Amino acid sequence: MTKLKIGILSYRSAPFGGGQGIYVRDISQALSSLGHTVDVISGEPYPELYSGVRLIKLPGMNLFETFSFKDRLKKFVTNPINLINIQEFVSTLFGGFPEMRSFGNRVDSFLEVNNQYDIIIDNQSLSYGMLAIQKRFPFIEIIHHPITMDLKHDLEANRKFLYWLSRKRWYSFLKMQKKVAPQINKIITVSMSSKRDIMNDFRCDEGNISVIHNGLDTNIFRPHENIKRNKYRLITTASADVPLKGLDYTLQAVAKLKKDIDIELIVIGKMRVDGHTSRLMKKLNLNSRVHFKTNLTKEEISIEYAKSSVAIVSSLYEGFGYPVIEAMSCATPLIAAKTSSIPELVDDYATLIEARNSNSLANSIKDVLNNYEEYKYKAIQGREHVIRQFNWSKISKQYEDIIINNIKDFNQNAHI
Repeated sequence: MTKLKIGILSYRSAPFGGGQGIYVRDISQALSSLGHTVDVISGEPYPELYSGVRLIKLPGMNLFETFSFKDRLKKFVTNPINLINIQEFVSTLFGGFPEMRSFGNRVDSFLEVNNQYDIIIDNQSLSYGMLAIQKRFPFIEIIHHPITMDLKHDLEANRKFLYWLSRKRWYSFLKMQKKVAPQINKIITVSMSSKRDIMNDFRCDEGNISVIHNGLDTNIFRPHENIKRNKYRLITTASADVPLKGLDYTLQAVAKLKKDIDIELIVIGKMRVDGHTSRLMKKLNLNSRVHFKTNLTKEEISIEYAKSSVAIVSSLYEGFGYPVIEAMSCATPLIAAKTSSIPELVDDYATLIEARNSNSLANSIKDVLNNYEEYKYKAIQGREHVIRQFNWSKISKQYEDIIINNIKDFNQNAHI
């Protein structure tokens, strides 16, 4: 088979937070392992990539590195004064998030000169620049889930008018994404749940959307037989103060359990100083029970799972729940909210509870701890399920098949 030159676009690719950098790292390595030449073209912050995958840095102003007006102004005046940068600075100044639009314009200009790619894959910017790129290259858009879901749960968490106003301004990029998405010819998403939401919220044609699950390195996320599990140690992954992740309900369950159990919760994520989660922990008297850990490698996260007896995913929505399959791959008994993509991922190998129900969560945790051998056996079966369904060997071949067909379709249409 002909080896391809593949360009993967990512408007920001933080290596530890947000999932985008992790996804870009994994998919670029998976396609590279098939023998293709893969370039990741990324805005700041930049990803950490496997050897053999080239990173092309496409810097913008990186205004969200700081929230200081003085620092942002300095970034603006030390960069080229052009229309893209002026629009980005003004939008940021008034509470918007313009990175996706700016990146789309920059990468469109970059690819007009650097046009050697056989196919371009964009990771969820859904910006106007992608429509121009789609005319010149075989093109695939990755949509993990429509960000309309983030806005919905954000507004449900706080109904104050000023908060509503600030959130609507921040998510103003959705107007662009709703215009762009229906015009994209080929979309890959990560679950049937996300596909339904993309069709409903972005009005995309069902025939343009393919579902390919994300993969996991089960050699990294594995049981560590030499590490003893702490019987009363729970673990969850959540960005604090992001309502979508449902951390409030896990904290409320821990508060109920601490009366009778010497319970401890590890949160893989960062807590905002004096933010909502910090205030809730203080109110529930949980500061000595809950510990946040951030900037961990995959291996370090795997070890945290190995030290824990129960994993919890209390998310209100997951386009694709990486923490779900990570916990299962580590053979850690899992309790998860029965919502969005989660039932699709776990099958029968986890305990599913209703979302937003801290009482049900607390009762399920007690049940797992009191019948641990039964749930441990289910967790071992869960790891086998992950190995079968979410291995990169299988998934990279699915991507390759869609890429090849997309190139064929583009070339045929070019000659019509």
